[in-house]
Amino acid sequence: MGKIILTGDRPTGKLHLGHYVGSLRRRVQLQEEGDYDHMYVFMADVQALTDNASNPEKIRQNIIEVALDYLSAGLNPEKCTLYIQSCIPELAELTTYLMNIVSVSRVQRNPTVKTEVKMRGFESGSVPLGFFCYPVSQAADIAAFKATTVPAGEDQEPMIEITRELVSRFNQTYAPVLVEPTIMLPENATARRLPGTDGKEKMSKSLGNCIYLSDDADTVWTKVKSMYTDPTHLNVSDPGHVEGNAVFTYLDAFANDQDFADFWPDFANLDELKAAYTAGGIGDMKCKKMLNKVINRMLDPIRARRHEYEQDIPEIFNILKKGSEQARQVAANTMDEVRAAMRINYFDDAQLIKEQADKYKSKK
Repeated sequence: MGKIILTGDRPTGKLHLGHYVGSLRRRVQLQEEGDYDHMYVFMADVQALTDNASNPEKIRQNIIEVALDYLSAGLNPEKCTLYIQSCIPELAELTTYLMNIVSVSRVQRNPTVKTEVKMRGFESGSVPLGFFCYPVSQAADIAAFKATTVPAGEDQEPMIEITRELVSRFNQTYAPVLVEPTIMLPENATARRLPGTDGKEKMSKSLGNCIYLSDDADTVWTKVKSMYTDPTHLNVSDPGHVEGNAVFTYLDAFANDQDFADFWPDFANLDELKAAYTAGGIGDMKCKKMLNKVINRMLDPIRARRHEYEQDIPEIFNILKKGSEQARQVAANTMDEVRAAMRINYFDDAQLIKEQADKYKSKK
């Protein structure tokens, strides 16, 4: 079996720079390199509903937003399959079977689940069961397509580990049908967990500390101007700190030597700027202006493509429908193998039918 890539996002809002550096940019690179047999990219609307059950309209409206972000970032439906999770009912069936081979305590120990529960402010005993079990649902998403590679941020490593455990347990219990995946982390270590513009650990739609792929240039500048820097850097002459400084974290993730040549030729690269900042004499606003130019240069072609796609929304839905139909056929084939391995493919099991027939004939 060759390389099968699978990854996706919850359609709870437009995608932001954290999504872009965490996995979306890498997906486009992988797509263009072509070193895979198939790539699946999906909108996890079922998972999004686990903590938005009372507001399905939020998910419904954001399906098209995420699709536009995918396409404008460079994903090509001719080179990868774009689909919607809820359009693949086989995933729910596989989730149910996988739930039977994992314990409650194992899911509780998942640090990603703990973090997400805390972030959403769920009180003890109020966590929706669907939300609590979404690591199992995510395992089904991956296993149904026999994905070998999952591009994702490092916060998803515990989720992939559960998937590997469930796949291994299924194969040992029934038959070697499913495939254990590996995570593909961003090549730039800084980009693995991009902080919010407020300096908090994670960029999050719910925290309102995001720069979106669809933000216009003025909006980006407004957000960059207010970014968290170094609270001890009160005067330009003061020595600055780049550790924990969101502006420099973003420059690490996005800036290259050509950006410095074009926008700030006083420095050959980011390392030189860091050295000057830590020595003192470089103001935060100058660094923010540099970052603003870097981000807007990167976003300009994405914005242009998005504007083009926005002119034909029915075609976007056609792309998603076609992709969902293709994805469902693949998942259905896997489920045929799963049922056979579990010996619950009753109507296809000629031997079972013959054995039962012979058993009751012998009673005459």
